[in-house]
Amino acid sequence: MASKFLAIIAGVGPGTGAAIARKFAKSYSVVVLARNPDNFDPVVQEINASGGQAFGISTDVSDSKSVNAAFDKIAAQYPSSKVVAAVFNTGGGFIRKPFLELTEQDYSSALASQAQGAFNFAQRSLPLLLDSRESSEYPPTLIFTGATASLRGSANCAGFASAKFALRALAQSLAREFGPQGVHVSHAIIDGIIDIPRAKEWANEHVDGKLSPHAIADSYWYLHTQPRTTFAFELDLRPYVEKW
Repeated sequence: MASKFLAIIAGVGPGTGAAIARKFAKSYSVVVLARNPDNFDPVVQEINASGGQAFGISTDVSDSKSVNAAFDKIAAQYPSSKVVAAVFNTGGGFIRKPFLELTEQDYSSALASQAQGAFNFAQRSLPLLLDSRESSEYPPTLIFTGATASLRGSANCAGFASAKFALRALAQSLAREFGPQGVHVSHAIIDGIIDIPRAKEWANEHVDGKLSPHAIADSYWYLHTQPRTTFAFELDLRPYVEKW
């Protein structure tokens, strides 16, 4: 049975996105968005099999028509549920190339997946979050996943850094606009390698030297449950051995 409250997570794969979905599904129905259904089908099936309620929608966040169609489906699937949490966790746009080898398409794609995608997601999420202020136990929350590149433009990462800088600027602007209206907008800097399946082959001398997706999800839940008296805009999350 669907909960009267709903969390929407954009960018769900076998790592962080799935961990966030599992965490929020303990309290709410969850909708997970990703371009490829193969990325979200396993966690949707897992949540539903364990007694939770999850629904996946194939969505390209860089395309406003795709995002609008997804949110229309959400409204149809959960007509009585209030959206109390929205997480933008898409991982696209990472291209490592010398700047003079970077193409206009590379650069545009990075901005589309991060800055434009976040804009599209926020425009549809925020009205729903505003509408749930009176009924939600915790302040309605919009969380953006950032990266090391959100604060530092490394060599050969001009496109990704530009996109992540833009994402952080958007999050900061929205926090200043919507925080006083009772919606908690946060940005998380994920600084380090995340312990996900495709990173298993990346050697690390410390067995706990990678970011735990489950610990990231716990941190996102912590942000969601903060009272209005102590809204945190930004969390820096990194393994204890990470240099910064």
